[in-house]
Amino acid sequence: MPTGMSEPLVQFDHVGFSHTAGVPILRDVTLACLHGQTTAIVGRSGAGKSTLLKMINRLLRPTSGVVRVQGRDTREWDPIRLRRSAGYVMQDAGLFPHMTVAENVGVVPRLEGWDEPRVQARSRELLELVGLPAAQYGTRRPAELSGGQRQRVGLARALAVDPPLLLMDEPFGALDPITRREMRVEFSRLRQQLGTTALLVTHDIAEALALGDQIGVMDAGELIALGSPEQLAQHADPRVRSLLATGRPPRSGPS
Repeated sequence: MPTGMSEPLVQFDHVGFSHTAGVPILRDVTLACLHGQTTAIVGRSGAGKSTLLKMINRLLRPTSGVVRVQGRDTREWDPIRLRRSAGYVMQDAGLFPHMTVAENVGVVPRLEGWDEPRVQARSRELLELVGLPAAQYGTRRPAELSGGQRQRVGLARALAVDPPLLLMDEPFGALDPITRREMRVEFSRLRQQLGTTALLVTHDIAEALALGDQIGVMDAGELIALGSPEQLAQHADPRVRSLLATGRPPRSGPS
């Protein structure tokens, strides 16, 4: 096992966060994200999910406790280097509208100083990987794509420099139900193929159950449950039971 692989890639150790003189947004969160696994954080709006994600790339700093990435306190990282070590996928893909699809995928490699032939080869490789061949899609602008296609480009861009960690903030939330299911399947395929570690936040328990190797449930800034989908199904906390119920199909009434 390579050095460092035995420790969590991301670790929260009794982390709290609040704005100045404000109500705590995170309360004593302890969490470990293991190499090669997807950790899905689920909860209602305002539960603290996105705040948790922003702690990892130091957009926010904990007011108590420690967040570690690759074994280092995030406060010890150069913030730019930290952010480039993690791919980021957001709800609306966040593509640059004035750039082509291929140029969007190549943004971070160019920032990292890759030469142009290498950037172009990587863009072609990743567009093929996400099912958008460069010969057909590479010169298009984001406005010429469907929502699902834009999310595929966003995923390709996040993977461009082969980061050890993928951060995903409600990445499929703006898609229609059919496209959303397709993207879940696509993400699962890519993650298994590449062995990427991912941390996903979502309000959709069905999505968390479908994608997460471990699932954390947040409520009012607290991590109230953490475990595999099977462990979560047996959890006794009524808040967890209520959330699980939202992901189950309704029972059919008598015919």
